[in-house]
Amino acid sequence: MPARHRERHRTDRIGWLRAAVLGANDGIVSTASLVLGVAAAHASHSNVLVAGVAGLVAGAMSMAAGEYVSVHSQADTEQADLERERKELKADDQGEHNELAAIYVARGLDPALAKQVAQQLMAHDALDAHARDELGISKTLSARPIQAAFASAGSFAVGAALPLLVTAIVPEASLIFLVSGTSLVFLALLGGVAAHVGGAGVTVGTIRVTFWGALAMAVTAGVGALFGTVA
Repeated sequence: MPARHRERHRTDRIGWLRAAVLGANDGIVSTASLVLGVAAAHASHSNVLVAGVAGLVAGAMSMAAGEYVSVHSQADTEQADLERERKELKADDQGEHNELAAIYVARGLDPALAKQVAQQLMAHDALDAHARDELGISKTLSARPIQAAFASAGSFAVGAALPLLVTAIVPEASLIFLVSGTSLVFLALLGGVAAHVGGAGVTVGTIRVTFWGALAMAVTAGVGALFGTVA
């Protein structure tokens, strides 16, 4: 018997990819912006570095907590919908058959074939059939709070470490120029890689990420310069 081949699709990795890209992007943008803002306010090199490290730790923890709460809420909603579907299957099995068949008819199947498909799928796993085709819940796309939290925190820390490393090694006189320049390069690379892995246009993804990162850094640096002058 030939081995089963499961074709892999980009949606198989959409959960962790989203969290990882979002985390790394936020790590670069927020840390670089923080460093530039503090540097523009004429703080010393050591103070800028301390602020960057604090931003890395606080940002990673914030990303983990926020992603966990958000995704866990999604998971709770999915479980509530599945529990409701279980009760409906027990209370009105024939009605659920008809409901599933109607979904397949709406998608283009002949009514007789739709009824047959609904019967066979429900005989195999009724809850799975309704979860997938009625509720839009599948194992591939289901919420995974812990995975999302670790992916977000880890990727944020990696992203934040890049501008922080530049901050640590460059001279104070050229800090603003080099941190902003290298951070834009990091963002461009991240946008291109994320777009490629996700199957989107690399050029568009690169421009989008770089533009918003540049805007965030420019605004933060401007605010830092303003308050530094006032102080």
